[in-house]
Amino acid sequence: MSELEGHSVSLYQQEWSRTAKRLKAASKLIPALAALARFKSTSSASSLKERISELIPEKAAEVKEVKQKYGDRVLGENTVNMAYGGMRGIKGMVWDTSLLDANEGIRFRGLSIPEVQEQLPKPKGASETTPEALFWLLLTGEIPTATQTQSITDELNSRASLPQFVEELIDRCPSTLHPMSQLSLAVNALQHDSQFAKAYHAGINRKDYWDPVYEDSLNLLAKLPLVASRIYRNVFKDGKHGTIDSAADYSQNFASLLGYGENREFADLMRLYLVIHSDHEGGNVSAHTTHLVGSALSDPYLSFAAGLNGLAGPLHGLANQEVLRWVLDMQEKIGTDTPTEDQIRDYCWATLNSGRVVPGYGHAVLRKTDPRYMAQREFALKHLPEDKLFKTVSNMYKVVPGVLTEHGKTKNPWPNVDAHSGVLLRHFGLVEQDFYTVLFGVSRAFGVLSQLIWDRALGFSIERPKSLTTEAIRKMFEKQ
Repeated sequence: MSELEGHSVSLYQQEWSRTAKRLKAASKLIPALAALARFKSTSSASSLKERISELIPEKAAEVKEVKQKYGDRVLGENTVNMAYGGMRGIKGMVWDTSLLDANEGIRFRGLSIPEVQEQLPKPKGASETTPEALFWLLLTGEIPTATQTQSITDELNSRASLPQFVEELIDRCPSTLHPMSQLSLAVNALQHDSQFAKAYHAGINRKDYWDPVYEDSLNLLAKLPLVASRIYRNVFKDGKHGTIDSAADYSQNFASLLGYGENREFADLMRLYLVIHSDHEGGNVSAHTTHLVGSALSDPYLSFAAGLNGLAGPLHGLANQEVLRWVLDMQEKIGTDTPTEDQIRDYCWATLNSGRVVPGYGHAVLRKTDPRYMAQREFALKHLPEDKLFKTVSNMYKVVPGVLTEHGKTKNPWPNVDAHSGVLLRHFGLVEQDFYTVLFGVSRAFGVLSQLIWDRALGFSIERPKSLTTEAIRKMFEKQ
């Protein structure tokens, strides 16, 4: 073994050990964040909407106090490089549903992904929790009971139907129109029935904005599996469409509508996928765009459609399919579906030397292995340990960080969530890569709509940061 190979293996072993320890002891490492979650509600509220109504005065008082005590305090510095570099690192917005730590990864209302998997209710016979349970947590900061989780499932199932004109609109789309374009188109069309838009036109009191925004958000969440599956069946399958099973949870219904419902492991994968992709604090493109457009009092349909258009970008939601394409191209060019670590290393260097990046590695904020990657890896080790593509991805985890470290141009050489999701979907037969971002979009709705409800409940202002010209920046510092 060469010195470089030994270094790569050592890096992999050290990171695997550190990551496992971090994830198991996360609540001990950051007790202040873990304490943010109200683990059990003492409220007698019978519904999520009623519970939110109870929490609004409490949260509004908290925001008022924070603004009164700390309103003129400085959150952080703002440099010229930040202004030119996509505002990366600027602390300039409030997003209460999740917080991303550079070393520990995402926390949903203070809970790490392993804690969410362990503590939130699971459907009978399932090994993963549900986006319905996460939705309750994101909106209330409380871990729901099984009964409360079921109430969300029932509520979504009762709202799951599409207007005929929306079905016809999707059906008339050419199969060559990208699935994300079709999804955005359909969500915009669903705006026809926006309760917030109608209430605003009728003159609703601004203190009550959150109520129709909540109703729109629940309606949109309920309809997304029908929209997404209709696109999938039209573009990639036989154009035949299923119906909602009122006794099934959200992910089981989505799996069935796609045509994979009889596979219990795939339904569990959908639960995991929809949970871990739901929210990643507010600065990413899809979350920030939804928040920005919503701040103009655009309804949830218009706001989320805008977020979807951001998600469709190659630097955001399309990354997962780019990872899978890179891996498959590597296998094809090398001439084997079981490349060795040396072959992977050589291909990585060839990619970097050609001026391209190795997709799925690195993150704008994270500086360690993404816990969402680890959650998918654990799922694969449990359900598909002998899958050849998974073994290749595992070998990449051993090799790529060492290559990127030696290359010296990547701040974080560790894998992110996109490095794994395509492999899992492909294993179960969902091989149509252009559809992967649609799945991401369905998941992301749970996070961004949760925060949008609170944006309106707390009366957040329209977003309007200050911009400068290059000449203005030059003059600002030349005067000094």
